[in-house]
Amino acid sequence: MQQSAGGAPSLDDDSVLEDFAAHLTSQRGLSDHTVRAYLSDVAQLSTFAQESGAEGLAGVDLATLRGWLAQMAGRSLSRSTVARRGAAVRSFYAWAERTGRVGADPSVRLGSPKVARSLPTVLAVTGAATLMETARELAVDGSPADLRAWACVELLYATGARVGELVSLDLQDIDLDARSLRVIGKGDRERVVPFGVPAADALRSWLQDGRPALAGGSGATAVFLGQRGQRWGQRQIREAVHRLAALAAVDDVAPHDLRHSAATHLLHGGSDLRTVQEVLGHSTLSTTQRYTHVSAERLRSSYQLAHPRA
Repeated sequence: MQQSAGGAPSLDDDSVLEDFAAHLTSQRGLSDHTVRAYLSDVAQLSTFAQESGAEGLAGVDLATLRGWLAQMAGRSLSRSTVARRGAAVRSFYAWAERTGRVGADPSVRLGSPKVARSLPTVLAVTGAATLMETARELAVDGSPADLRAWACVELLYATGARVGELVSLDLQDIDLDARSLRVIGKGDRERVVPFGVPAADALRSWLQDGRPALAGGSGATAVFLGQRGQRWGQRQIREAVHRLAALAAVDDVAPHDLRHSAATHLLHGGSDLRTVQEVLGHSTLSTTQRYTHVSAERLRSSYQLAHPRA
């Protein structure tokens, strides 16, 4: 553990990084995954700084930061990774300056590569309907696995929930009478999301006919359970969605693509951006606005195919 000359913890001290992590969680509302990534990025910068002759994080200047990002670019890291690491150190030094840990923020003039935002994968409305119908038909046999898969795809599409949010659901988070879910999203932000009759039918069938066979007498609280009665995992849900897409002969999709599809279809149906933002749990409206580009692209494609003078 390093100490500054005056006895106070240096920027590289574990306690400083713990304080920064607490700030990211409590003040910024970032997820545990993002916080871990930011701390790793700052630690890597500290190592680079020391190898470059700087006195750890406190001795970093703009030239050091630019050299660090340039080194990563030379390793052929993706633009999104380099951009995230730039964002991490900017957040760190802005916080360090505000809290009096550094006299000046060396990252103020630090640039980072612009990340091209690709349009998300979205099923056509007919494709989504085919996927849901295929899942329903498979579940007619009453097997727990098929009932579980049916309920999962219906809820993912109906609510736009993230796959991590779905696996975290407990029985107390479901209100079948009101047809709503209580979801804990990124940054521990809670939201209540409605769902329709088809998803309610699938979920009720799973809870009544499928889940008890897997739960046994374990008293498990998770909504979705695996073969041994444990909470079902994200990887297993992804495998189930890919399998259903193949059986339905629609475009191959992942659970997150069903979230994209839900958002896009809501906008197509006339929902406003604020409503879609609340349903998806986005912290900023700019994140939700990407789906307007999807709508515009689909409109342009339809126009070019249909209009005689397109």
